[in-house]
Amino acid sequence: MSAHDTLSDVLRTVRLRTAVFYYVSCDGEWVSEAPCSRDIAAAVMPEAEHVMEYHVLTSGECWAGLVGAAPIKVRRGDVVLLPHGDAHVISSAPGMRADPAVDSYFEQAREQRLFRFHYAGTAPASLLDLDGEPPPRTVATFVCGFIGCDLKPFNPLVATLPRMLHLPAEGRSALSEQFATFAAAESAARRPGSEALLERLSEMMFVDAIRRHVEQLPPETTGWLAGLRDRYVGRALALLHERPAAPWTIEDLSSQVGLSRSALHERFVALIGQPPVQYLTNWRMQLASRLLLEGRSTVATVAIDVGYDSEAAFARAFKRLVGMPPAAWRRAHEPAAARA
Repeated sequence: MSAHDTLSDVLRTVRLRTAVFYYVSCDGEWVSEAPCSRDIAAAVMPEAEHVMEYHVLTSGECWAGLVGAAPIKVRRGDVVLLPHGDAHVISSAPGMRADPAVDSYFEQAREQRLFRFHYAGTAPASLLDLDGEPPPRTVATFVCGFIGCDLKPFNPLVATLPRMLHLPAEGRSALSEQFATFAAAESAARRPGSEALLERLSEMMFVDAIRRHVEQLPPETTGWLAGLRDRYVGRALALLHERPAAPWTIEDLSSQVGLSRSALHERFVALIGQPPVQYLTNWRMQLASRLLLEGRSTVATVAIDVGYDSEAAFARAFKRLVGMPPAAWRRAHEPAAARA
């Protein structure tokens, strides 16, 4: 088996990053409704192409669910992740709704990045003094944050995740439990360096949540994550990610994986949804997009770096997937890259 870490490779290349933390305390009957992340992305993570929200319950119990869907019970140490940025509700009891208050995110973003809120009833949250203590009679507390990443040209991870991912705590030794405890203390203390420390911890929590999700997938599951754990498809993915510029063919892959050409093609398509060579093309375009933004290499140099013999062939493939030539795409995205 290849030692190449395909999941880490994707997470690095799609520029996984985190920002903005909310330490929330709740009292009595309470409800909080979050809008779609695309409606508030400009406030919470303006440099990110796609924004996901997460919640880690640090004490008590609550209910969480997508707007219009049945909620689930959430307990201390549980992680709730919204990979596609859907609007959702967190409350003390199922069936409650509240005003998502989109404008408040923009107001808060103009002031600071670490916030403490208190919910009681259906009224809008009250912003607490970061140096103060949570109100008495608090029955539930949780830490919220946002995770940003790129979707284009190609992000195989996000598309394969469910709309809402609930990962129960695995006991007091679980990383999510440790993160919840530490994040709550750091958010409340507001010590120098807390923001940077929480961002790194949040990324660790996200990666751990994805790994746990993979481990819990039913055997019949399809998708990119299911492909990672498949003996043959996972090996093929690792090879493609380890040497993306190599002139791979289905024959080369099948001989390396130890499966016939037709069997590998069929297995790869069944799990990933596209043939190996098409997947490689898409992944090369993702790598190329990063090279175009993170350096000053010419388009011709980038073409060679991702496995193309000619700039023209690379430009055609890039435009086919992205919708514009590489040079035009670089010009259009350079301001965002500079902000990031």
